[in-house]
Amino acid sequence: MEEIVNKVSLSSLVEFNLEDFYDNAERILIDMKDYLIAIPVGDSIAYILKEKPFRETLSQLETKIFEDKNVAISCSVDAVIPNWAYILFSLTIASKAKRVIIGNLETLESIIFFEALSKINPKDYTDAKVVIKGCSKHYIPLNSYVQVANMLKPFAKSIMYGEPCSTVPLYKRQK
Repeated sequence: MEEIVNKVSLSSLVEFNLEDFYDNAERILIDMKDYLIAIPVGDSIAYILKEKPFRETLSQLETKIFEDKNVAISCSVDAVIPNWAYILFSLTIASKAKRVIIGNLETLESIIFFEALSKINPKDYTDAKVVIKGCSKHYIPLNSYVQVANMLKPFAKSIMYGEPCSTVPLYKRQK
């Protein structure tokens, strides 16, 4: 019987696994709606921010719950919220939180990956045949795949997507 050879392990492919850059810290979404005052207007509700109650609420906020967490601040209702309110909220929790952004959880995830990927040296992939791994246990924003591909393109010999045993070619440097 012929010996089975793992050709993938013998290949010169370099796997780039975005999951290696995943930040395991908990994500929290703060909805500014919870800090607004609801006012009935006809058959609907309008939301407004009143400075004094908002500041009082923030002064009593238990900031320990944000310790070492990645926090996104957004608003789920149509309301006019002054920029200073978002800034004040972020300053209130920033000393405890790992990271605070204005936006949704998707934006938060993209920023987390952007920060992590900005620390790699793309020159380490000079003339490499790179496979950007496609499957992962955690959510990886599509933007992160795009960022990696564009970061590596000037250096890599080729860029593929998927698994080393089954790749989709994306880029090959001209000879």
